[in-house]
Amino acid sequence: MAVKVLIMIGSKSDEEYATICHELLGKFGIEASVEISSAHRHPERTAKLASEAESNGFETVIAMAGMAAALPGVVAAHTNLPVIGVPLPATVGGLDALMSVTQMPPGIPVAAVAIGKPGAKNAAVLAARILALSHSDVKDALTSYRQSL
Repeated sequence: MAVKVLIMIGSKSDEEYATICHELLGKFGIEASVEISSAHRHPERTAKLASEAESNGFETVIAMAGMAAALPGVVAAHTNLPVIGVPLPATVGGLDALMSVTQMPPGIPVAAVAIGKPGAKNAAVLAARILALSHSDVKDALTSYRQSL
């Protein structure tokens, strides 16, 4: 059975970050699917994707968003899977998105990584670390990656 991560972005303009993350996940042998679904423009679709992620075989969700960056929190509200939030630099250098991703209410955690491209890479590595706990092939790939740094 494939190891799968769902990458969610709020807008087509965020695809460059999803691509960076998707490519690095591939190096760890992790299959990833990218879905565009805005927490504000498509709330029902976003909730459905998040709530059905586990039954669709995903083990972790990476949610990327800028500005208000509601997407990671909305996703976390609709799943018990680990959610990794990547704040994107849409305005004020992404600080607004970073604050949004990190200010989650108790009981609805979102793991936050760096803003922008470094965050897209770190989200892939963090997802691999989570998945390496139960997938030895991912653990081996992650070990090789770390040694190559």
